Amino acid sequence: MVAYKIMMKLTIERHLKPKLMELFAKFPVVFLTGPRQSGKTTLAKMAFPYVRYFNLEDPSLRSRITEDPHGFLKQHENGIILDEVQNFPDIFSYIQLYADERNKPGQYLFTGSQNFLLNEKISQTLAGRVGILELLPLSYKEISDSYSVHLPDAIYSGCYPRLYNENIQPTDFFAAYVQTYIERDVRQIKNVSSLHQFQKFLALCAGRVGQVVNLSALGNDCGLSAPTIKQWLSILETSYISYLIYPYSMNINKQMIKMPKMYFYDTGVLCHLLGIRSIDDLKVHFAYGSIFENFVLNEILKSQCNNGERENIYFLRDAKGHEIDCLIPSQDGNFLCEIKSAATFNKDFVKNVIYYKGIDPKAKGVVFYNGDQNFEFKGVQVVRFESMPLLR
Repeated sequence: MVAYKIMMKLTIERHLKPKLMELFAKFPVVFLTGPRQSGKTTLAKMAFPYVRYFNLEDPSLRSRITEDPHGFLKQHENGIILDEVQNFPDIFSYIQLYADERNKPGQYLFTGSQNFLLNEKISQTLAGRVGILELLPLSYKEISDSYSVHLPDAIYSGCYPRLYNENIQPTDFFAAYVQTYIERDVRQIKNVSSLHQFQKFLALCAGRVGQVVNLSALGNDCGLSAPTIKQWLSILETSYISYLIYPYSMNINKQMIKMPKMYFYDTGVLCHLLGIRSIDDLKVHFAYGSIFENFVLNEILKSQCNNGERENIYFLRDAKGHEIDCLIPSQDGNFLCEIKSAATFNKDFVKNVIYYKGIDPKAKGVVFYNGDQNFEFKGVQVVRFESMPLLR
């Protein structure tokens, strides 16, 4: 799968590490969340090797804390790492008491693999006391700094650290990953009556990557109601499998569509669900353009998260079909981004950027493509993906 730069197991330096250390020096509590196996435990131990570590997946540990939470927390006044904290959310209330009593930063670092960490429970119990960071799978820059990897390899293999650190074949890794996710995480989040039906739903979602989500159409294909489909989509978001991008509304044009598009947090998972079993399969797959688009959007999200500044990203499409793949709002001028998987530039790549810049003169436009040159065409920057500035 991967050609090593040096023939040994490497520790990949995560770009989020400086921000994690910065927040731990400022807040009494820091939450590090993200997909399962994105590297949260490794990063926490690397950043704070002197801090005691506990894994709340251990039922005996949870039982011990449940019996005497005050006694446990009093034993560790110099800071602790509590891993997989979604297994014991009741501890938040006790943490609030000790965080206030000790009134110092760097007391507790929690990790968790579900988005529930950002929900009402956190807001109610630890508001003002907690810094929250998201660790997504490896960025392309993080991978290529340690391993000799070509872009198609990264798109097909995905970006989970174990694939690279242990040199695991994607077919082996994702078969186990998806099965574990369906049998374990889905049951924890929601009482899904038919896991087989959910697996079919997951595959159908993969087939719609980069497309507008139509709840009724997806429900018809799955044999489920639109409300159930909506609930199951929330499961995918909560467990960091997929995310939705919503349309951006501009006052000048009130005919924007309102339904979101769906993307996956990792293109390796996506390729597996689509039945892609080799890089050669990927290159000729009908959805290659959408998979490439998904990969670039993921890199944008990773760049934001690694700076501790995840912002909303949107897409644009009006009733006449003028579309922009990604819009990042800014007071200095919205950032318009078109994503093309082609290696050869076509002047049509820039036409929608030019169209929307005509509506919003302050907007900045760029086209990311799979070619080997950077240049400007009719006032629009055309940038090869691998020199994409947002990767830095």
